[in-house]
Amino acid sequence: EIEGLIGFFVNTLVLRTDLSGAPGFRELLGQVRQVTLEAYAHQDLPFERLVEELRVERSLSYAPLFQVMLALQNAPGTERAFLARAGEMERSDVGLAKFDLTLRVEETGAGLRLGLEYSRDLFDGVTVERLLRQYERLLGAIVASPGLSVWEVPVLGEAERHQLRAEWNDTARADLPGELCLHQLVEQQVARTPEAVAVVFAEELWSYGELNRQANRLARRLRRLGVGPEVRVGLLLERSLEMVAGMLGILKAGGAYVPLDPSYPADRLAFMVEDAGVEILLTQERLSEAVPVAGLHVLRLDAAEETAEETAEEQPAGNLPALAGPGDAAYVIYTSGSTGRPKGVVVPHRGACNRLLWTQELDRLTSADAVLQKASIGFDFSVWECFASLIAGGRLVLARPQSQGDPAYLAEVIAQSCVTFVHFTPSLLSAFLEQEGVERCAATLRQAFSGGEALSPELRDRFLSRFGVPLDNQYGPTEASIDATRASCEPAAPRVPAGRPIFNTQTYLVDRAFSLVPAGVAGELLIGGVGLAQGYLDRPELTAERFVPDPLGGEAGARVYRTGDRFRWLPAGQLEFLGRLDHQVKLRGFRIELGEIEAVLTEHKEVKEAAVVVTEDL
Repeated sequence: EIEGLIGFFVNTLVLRTDLSGAPGFRELLGQVRQVTLEAYAHQDLPFERLVEELRVERSLSYAPLFQVMLALQNAPGTERAFLARAGEMERSDVGLAKFDLTLRVEETGAGLRLGLEYSRDLFDGVTVERLLRQYERLLGAIVASPGLSVWEVPVLGEAERHQLRAEWNDTARADLPGELCLHQLVEQQVARTPEAVAVVFAEELWSYGELNRQANRLARRLRRLGVGPEVRVGLLLERSLEMVAGMLGILKAGGAYVPLDPSYPADRLAFMVEDAGVEILLTQERLSEAVPVAGLHVLRLDAAEETAEETAEEQPAGNLPALAGPGDAAYVIYTSGSTGRPKGVVVPHRGACNRLLWTQELDRLTSADAVLQKASIGFDFSVWECFASLIAGGRLVLARPQSQGDPAYLAEVIAQSCVTFVHFTPSLLSAFLEQEGVERCAATLRQAFSGGEALSPELRDRFLSRFGVPLDNQYGPTEASIDATRASCEPAAPRVPAGRPIFNTQTYLVDRAFSLVPAGVAGELLIGGVGLAQGYLDRPELTAERFVPDPLGGEAGARVYRTGDRFRWLPAGQLEFLGRLDHQVKLRGFRIELGEIEAVLTEHKEVKEAAVVVTEDL
């Protein structure tokens, strides 16, 4: 009776909704009813007093305790026209938005009218209209099937599903990668330019013909030792001409190489050798004792007796008949494991060839180009560094061993060797840009790439402003053959996207129920296509967990890889990286499972429990 006399009083109730256990809508409605009734029992407590008592950290950029407001207008005489007609939208400026989002619902005789007030610092009109359409679709689905789990309620229309699944994944190229293996792509180039310079290391160089002859002689020796498809050969070599010949020779023999970085601890190298079932090890004299594993057949590629043996046998230097096929393993790279046990990723020729041929079509490397090889051979981007120029007739420039931490030296090599293509992890790029005089590299560079870690807008702009050379941001796990997406960096853009999928690659963002999430919504990235690895070496349970049947109804037998990375689709169809779903981290381009470090620490008799974090403030 007194409402009309003293006015309308409003108090804010903060409500929390629990969606765990995937409840059906009827069940969820009951939970929300109970939470609301309990809140009404304390509605006389002013919201301001609640914030004061809880001592919530305050900010001028967002409201405390909640950021989304729901206001139901059901009192008589409060009707306002938000929409001209059912299903239509119209925009109006309310001045200052009080919260990130405020959804006003008005009961009328004709149904519900909705108004969505939003902060333009956080949302744009297109996004808000999409949210309203999806909300309308969600309400309709709930009415049709109120018992449906909340995670299964569809919010995407057919047009949106087609865009996410087909339009933004229109990458099919039937002519790539074909039925060739990595070494066969190199052999094709050798036939075209046998006398051209292929590899440069300090003052040494090999022509394409010489590199091919060295690799062929090694391949014949390996075949006599039993190397063939799916046979794994260890490659423990510092960066050198022999490293390139060893890598190529193993592939020509039909085997798969297992890169063993000499800088790794001896225990880790021994584990990798034993886990991969390596029986033959290619190395150099000074490194031959680095792996304490008995029973290995060791070939020292720089030893005088090995060279004499080759000469005495007068091994033919021509190409060998092919044994391996596109689906056979090309290399096995070990990544960190959450249980303390590293896992070997088995990558077939088909995936690596698809990645190399895609970038060749995009970047058009020629005989005038040179690629700098500086990454550890245990880092999968070394595959691109080693083979990109060799399949295009360019020069492969080898940096000296252990030079990744010497940006001044790398700048000197780029300038003196006229390097045109180079890849940086963001951490190395940052150190590189701190060197004086690095701008001299701009005279030779034609294209730079960043990958392995998240690239910040600030670092991107520092590079572009100082060099004026195109910079592309790339993303891809080892399980997807080097890279799966790529984006050209635009200066002063608010974010650095990860880009679109490469040829013959599909990228989907899904929720915990493996349903596609709308554009703008965070989801786990699934990768499909010809670039997928065979799986994890001798780890069938882990392979089945991460390489799963396509949940979105792809071709029969199709698999996708669960990356564990959170992304969202930007409006223009570019992917944006948002972080991890688990405790894995990236450090200088290497994937590190913190659980692996914790497992090693707890092996110490004085350590009962361990927790590992990454920090930048030490």
